[in-house]
Amino acid sequence: MSAAALATRQTAALAWRSIITTLRLPQAWFPALFFPLVLMAIFTASFGGAPGNIPGFPPIRGFLDFAVCGAIVQGVLIAGTTAGAAFATDIEHGFFDRLVASPTSRVSILTGRLGASVALGVVQALLFLSIAAIFGARVEGGFWGVVVVVIIAAIFAAAVGGLGVYLAIRTGSGEAVQGMFPLFLALLFFSSAFFPLDTMTGWYHAVAAVNPISYLVESMRDEVLGGATIWTALTGIGIAAGLAAISITASAITLRRRLRVAS
Repeated sequence: MSAAALATRQTAALAWRSIITTLRLPQAWFPALFFPLVLMAIFTASFGGAPGNIPGFPPIRGFLDFAVCGAIVQGVLIAGTTAGAAFATDIEHGFFDRLVASPTSRVSILTGRLGASVALGVVQALLFLSIAAIFGARVEGGFWGVVVVVIIAAIFAAAVGGLGVYLAIRTGSGEAVQGMFPLFLALLFFSSAFFPLDTMTGWYHAVAAVNPISYLVESMRDEVLGGATIWTALTGIGIAAGLAAISITASAITLRRRLRVAS
């Protein structure tokens, strides 16, 4: 068996382990599903009359259509934080050291965790879109609109997963990684994830206008609300890919340094 084929099998095995471990622990997957759905329901109930009535808010079918992509991004952020904390737990409990001591490919240690994050991101996106559809939301972009939303969510999940791995390696503490979640949540709320930029004023608008999460969510939202173009789709995919490249590169460099020290 070639080295590439062996690394692929090891990546799949480690990704599967990460997924199974997550599913066996409700505290690992429940917040990533429950809190975004609850927030989406609260916002929809509270601001259902906003579309077309609040200055700057576009006249759309319903607020649920507008909010679902923000909920997807929130779920990915929570899941990524949990994945990073789980990786830190592997370091604390010695599983990481056993992997390093085994013939396991060093690349698969990272790609296995990222593969699990991507798989869970895809499931979250499809699940949230399905639940929103049950309550009346509709993806105006049709099948290909759903595909674009899922692709952006998957790449963004890799970005957040890479950041979680980076923090896990640097700190070696699950609690420290979890402690970063308020910062991620602030990044989400200081964006246009739940309200359009045109409804914001002052410093809040200035922060949201430079927040990459705003443009990532808006690219997904264009697929749901209609009016999406190849350019808007590529913008969202490009932003997610750029964030993934930065976080994965940082985690790979940090992992290499840790392995060098350990050896």
